Amino acid sequence: MQNMTSASLQRQQQHQSQDTSHAKTILNDNSLTIAEKLISIKNVETKSVSMPGDIVIVSVDLAMAQDSTGPLAIRSFTEMGINKLYDPSKVLLVIDHTFPAADEKVANLHAMMRDFVSKHNCLLVEGSISHQYILEYLAVPGMMILGADSHTCQAGCLSAFATGIGSTETAAVWATGQLWLKVPDTIKINLSGIFGKGVFARDLILDYIGKVGEDGANYKALEWKFSNENIRKEFTMDSRACISNASMECGAKISVFPNDEVTTKYLEENARTNNDLKSIKIQAGASAKYEDEFEIECNKIEPKVSGPDNIDNVHSVEELSNMEIDQAFIGSSTNGRIEDLEIAARILKGRKVHKNTRCIVTPASVKVYEDAIKRGYVETYLQSGAVFTNATCGACVGTHLGALGENEICLSSSSRNFVGRMGALSSKVYLASPATVTASAIEGKIADPRKYF
Repeated sequence: MQNMTSASLQRQQQHQSQDTSHAKTILNDNSLTIAEKLISIKNVETKSVSMPGDIVIVSVDLAMAQDSTGPLAIRSFTEMGINKLYDPSKVLLVIDHTFPAADEKVANLHAMMRDFVSKHNCLLVEGSISHQYILEYLAVPGMMILGADSHTCQAGCLSAFATGIGSTETAAVWATGQLWLKVPDTIKINLSGIFGKGVFARDLILDYIGKVGEDGANYKALEWKFSNENIRKEFTMDSRACISNASMECGAKISVFPNDEVTTKYLEENARTNNDLKSIKIQAGASAKYEDEFEIECNKIEPKVSGPDNIDNVHSVEELSNMEIDQAFIGSSTNGRIEDLEIAARILKGRKVHKNTRCIVTPASVKVYEDAIKRGYVETYLQSGAVFTNATCGACVGTHLGALGENEICLSSSSRNFVGRMGALSSKVYLASPATVTASAIEGKIADPRKYF
């Protein structure tokens, strides 16, 4: 169920059209990183260039909250005594974490959100995960997107400045349309080589987090750069979204890719053809300064598994092979897109989920849900013994559709694995790519996916 009407969606997209004269000047500045450019074009002091450490006030193009953080933001907004949103077409509420409602308490919170939307005529989406919906319908290069959810940084894959903020801050943005930000230092990551069979973007970002640690990029901008045309084409928008989303797990403020032909094609295929900035190149200047640089050779990366309990506790799949699992989960904003579901269907086709393992597939959006049905993936899941659910966060946050019991072990393509994330405090969560999760569902234990390709 998606309650955003075509009229309200069109209204929001019209607001994305911006005065680009100042933006073009900033974007042509050869001395700035992508993060510095993105903040500078939104700096309300329009003649200023924003540099690392600067505290600036930015104008906000989209301010989002979901059903875990939205009720808190609504209460804060009400307590401030404010009766009017700064721009209803730029305020988005999303019911995604527990959809449909799993109990009376959650149902009442959802009702609060619907009442707020009805009163203020802002945007409401139900079912699709917020980050995926923003990617599919709203984000364009150059936007300033703030959300009361830490994985808002996903929209950096579309060359937007996208980051998470608190619920009270979100309420303030709803009222004013502005927020202060400190300009982050940037870490540049150069990508080269081509992934081997059975290795994917999730393996890359887990490998990186394992090396730098869960706080290795605290309040830094991660800027990804392709060394050549072949590696650029390797990284589809779904792959880039996975990396931008998961970068928050090492503390990144934003995780951004330069826009290119892949970006333009994605925007054209997803109903964004009326925005001036989508045709503007958002790339780092040749003389931009970086706090640090990393080189990642994709051809040397192997399937990775993170966990338990800490995201930077990263292993090669061989180190944990033969560990039996009770549940395999394929989904979440990190890895619940159509390419992820295609990989799962490809591996499961003609095979069965292990008798001692539950396999749950949850799409990240209604669009992904519909595409999976049209492509025949759902039939494959059901024939294999897997469960296919509606689009929602679901098991990722441990609220429904796959919560874990005491001492259960889950291998998941979701975002986090801290204690109690997916259910009981005694349960253990390991993270991996959809390929590794699916291969493991078949074998009933953590397994190397490369044999299935």
